[in-house]
Amino acid sequence: MTPRGPVAFVLRLAFIAALLGLWQLVVVWFELPAFIVPAPSAIARALYQGIDSQIYAAHLYVTLAETLLGFALGCALAFALGSVIAVSRAVEYYLYPVVVMFQAMPKVALVPIILIWFGLGITSKVVSAALVAFFPLMVNTIVGLRSADEDRVNLMRSLGATRWQIFRMLQLPNALPYLFAGLEIAMIFALIGAIVAELISAEKGLGMLMQSMSFTMDVAGQFSILVILAVLGLVLNGAITLVRRQVLFWDRSRDGDPSSATKGDV
Repeated sequence: MTPRGPVAFVLRLAFIAALLGLWQLVVVWFELPAFIVPAPSAIARALYQGIDSQIYAAHLYVTLAETLLGFALGCALAFALGSVIAVSRAVEYYLYPVVVMFQAMPKVALVPIILIWFGLGITSKVVSAALVAFFPLMVNTIVGLRSADEDRVNLMRSLGATRWQIFRMLQLPNALPYLFAGLEIAMIFALIGAIVAELISAEKGLGMLMQSMSFTMDVAGQFSILVILAVLGLVLNGAITLVRRQVLFWDRSRDGDPSSATKGDV
């Protein structure tokens, strides 16, 4: 039986603490240089100093803004294009291979071109984040909209329903679980896209700050930024999960309760 509630939370914290303790022990025991693998205590000290000096605040705001704007732009385009492809076989035939070929291009290789087109400001980071977040949601949109039962679609057509009514009343509600699964992936990808663009060239952002720390061999500071990014990704993913639970209140298959998938069959 999987533990739930406060007990599960305490066990999770204990597991993380054990990993950190093991990490600290390995670094001290083998006397690993700090510029190769810093100890968790050194990372915590760098994190505290960065928060105390407020050096992370402005850069965190920029990275968060780039991530959210890129996520919104990429998901809007992905949903629109995915919907058109899902309802039109002709559009899929001509357009989908082009989209797949574009997705196959390494986004890191496209970032320098994006920087040339849109400059070093926030616009290029938003575009980079949007490009990375685009494909997962588009694929999930197509799969979700086409997962509607064909008999129900034919029934609505026989009752005189228009294509828009079928889309709004049957296909879209049926696709919501797929859409939210795509949104969770797209949110994390948007954060990765923004950070990659900042690492290559940026004026502000956590990626730029990490790059500047690499020049001074501040490995503990770089690890502290990785901790911030990990927490930020966890928070953003949790926000999508919270919205999913409110919208898909009848779906408990992904709430972490192993028995939830079978409760409806009892």
